[in-house]
Amino acid sequence: MSGLPERMFDVAVVGGGIVGTATAMAILKRRRLSLAVIEKEPRLAAHQTGNNSGVIHSGLYYKPGSLKARNCTTGREALLRFCEEHGIPAERCGKVVVATSAAQAPALEELQRRGEANGLTGIRRLGPQEIREIEPNAAGVAGLFVPQTGIVDYVRVTEAYADEVRRSGGEVMLSAPVRRIVRDGPGMVLETGRGAVRCRFLINCAGLHSDRMARLAGVDPGVRIVPFRGEYYELIEQRQHLVKNLIYPVPNPEFPFLGVHFTRKIGSGAEAGPNAVLAFKREGYSRWSFSARDTLSTFAFPGFWRMAGSYWRMGLAECWRSFNKRAFVRALQALLPEIAADDLKVGGAGVRAQALDRSGKLLDDFRIVEAERQVHVLNAPSPAATASISIGEAIAGLARSNFDLG
Repeated sequence: MSGLPERMFDVAVVGGGIVGTATAMAILKRRRLSLAVIEKEPRLAAHQTGNNSGVIHSGLYYKPGSLKARNCTTGREALLRFCEEHGIPAERCGKVVVATSAAQAPALEELQRRGEANGLTGIRRLGPQEIREIEPNAAGVAGLFVPQTGIVDYVRVTEAYADEVRRSGGEVMLSAPVRRIVRDGPGMVLETGRGAVRCRFLINCAGLHSDRMARLAGVDPGVRIVPFRGEYYELIEQRQHLVKNLIYPVPNPEFPFLGVHFTRKIGSGAEAGPNAVLAFKREGYSRWSFSARDTLSTFAFPGFWRMAGSYWRMGLAECWRSFNKRAFVRALQALLPEIAADDLKVGGAGVRAQALDRSGKLLDDFRIVEAERQVHVLNAPSPAATASISIGEAIAGLARSNFDLG
């Protein structure tokens, strides 16, 4: 132990990303408790939240009735209201989903059906000319215009959530990695890099490390987090005019990633990507990043090899695009024929905490596991940032029903 005095809280939320801070905000909105958000990094939103494309998702893709669909619809509107109330720039700019071949056109019908079942209005089917009226440089045989999609800076949103937590009497502890969790009577003691934290209720929003945090707390998560890195290119300033807002491909329904696309950033700039390649480190933002522990964790899990047997061809194609810029550009040219390699410069990268079960299934929906005095968020993929306020309210509800949080 560090020798620092033990701190005592009613609730400890592990993870200072957008879901953790939204959950803390939701709990303190209903009842004044002693609460701490515990983040291992020296800043909030350091990983998944701060390394995504900043898209406010519409809810177009998700199976009606799923947790994703329900939370995206309500969460999107709550997020936009929050941004307006707190002076955070956000824009509902809409996006175009482009079918690049006749074989993809029927999938647009299913996407439209799902979107409308999820409460979206104003979705329009587009022909080739109508696509160009919205995105003059895009090409496709058919498309969908989805007006609810938007853009925002999720780091600013997370920081604003944290400000609300502090205003409500909560504490945000940075540079405090959780190294051990010990049961102690009715509560738990978390040994952190800033001393011991005693809590009566634990909420795990640790993202890339959520399965490990569950095991530290004595809970079998039933899944393994497998990290997938998404790499972006940025359009050079002289070519940013090629993208007006957002241009997406028709996604592969068997794979929980949307494919490379174009995204205008809030403020200025535009990105192209991401791909989806297996990362050999849970926080591996470079293709050369490697952790023996993380790699062994992935390879020792039986579900990984079952998943690899199903998706190895797709995985090899993604790896090829990672190392070969021309291959990446060819994928982009299917949507935007005018784009060229010289129009792109290397951008950032993010790592997605993808939960995988023992059967080899890549979990597509949110996965939240309850235990005695604990809630563990084990899979919170996109649209988790969009739906963060709604997810936070749902997690707070679980906490209230499982423990006397009012």
